[in-house]
Amino acid sequence: MKSSRTATISRKTKETEIEGTINLDGSGNYQINTDIPFFNHLLESMAKHGRFDIQIRAKGDIDVDYHHLVEDTGITLGEAFKNAIGKKGGIKRFSSCCIPMDEALVRVCLDISGRPYMKYNVKLIEPFILHFDGHLIEDFFRAFIHSAGITLHVDRISGRNTHHIVEAVFKSFSQCLHDASRIIYSEKEVPSTKGML
Repeated sequence: MKSSRTATISRKTKETEIEGTINLDGSGNYQINTDIPFFNHLLESMAKHGRFDIQIRAKGDIDVDYHHLVEDTGITLGEAFKNAIGKKGGIKRFSSCCIPMDEALVRVCLDISGRPYMKYNVKLIEPFILHFDGHLIEDFFRAFIHSAGITLHVDRISGRNTHHIVEAVFKSFSQCLHDASRIIYSEKEVPSTKGML
């Protein structure tokens, strides 16, 4: 019988208070409230296109800056992913894809390797979307992959509109994370010559 791949993580600092739950074998349902509307939109996209069930309640010092809340949400969700995927038995492990959004095209390649590393090559001509700084997306993914133990490469192949670019990043990442975390072998089989990830 397949084990449940769901985890909940709570994180509280002097700057933020976050609780996140992820079900890797969900259907794209979400309940997300970070008090940052555009960030909510991106996380909802991650749930929908990754077929993950995600619940996030996050609050923090957004009157000072959005950075703390965005980064700490990445840490929390990454830890939840790591706990949910467990020993990684039977997973596909690798995935890559290109996702377009109008004029924007983004490529993501990832490896659920246990070794956190990120190469983020996403140039933004005008980083701001209303009051949201698009550069914070890199901070979110850096926090997520370090907590989750993932190798991630992200490349903007084309794009002018910042909203389109960063949404394509989230959609590409979500599709790859869903694909790489799928169980396609026996759960006793770890996809590594080392015998562990």
